[in-house]
Amino acid sequence: MTHDYLISLIRTAVPAAVGALLAWLAAEAGIVLDADSGTALTAGVVALAMAGYYALVRVAEARWPRLGVLLGAPAAPHYEAPAARQQ
Repeated sequence: MTHDYLISLIRTAVPAAVGALLAWLAAEAGIVLDADSGTALTAGVVALAMAGYYALVRVAEARWPRLGVLLGAPAAPHYEAPAARQQ
């Protein structure tokens, strides 16, 4: 595994954790649904929270690069194009 690969995994896992944390905080705040709709809505809220958090941090990171640490690693991974295959 390369260093950039590990950074990409970290920068994916941190927004997932933040989304789950926000959903948990909503439940702790007393937002309770019936069991049938609760599971689907929770999954949707977690996904929206993840996407929103990631987008917000990426926009902030473009202006203030050090804020990339809010995604778990201070810099985005750098990917190189694969070498051309010889036949």
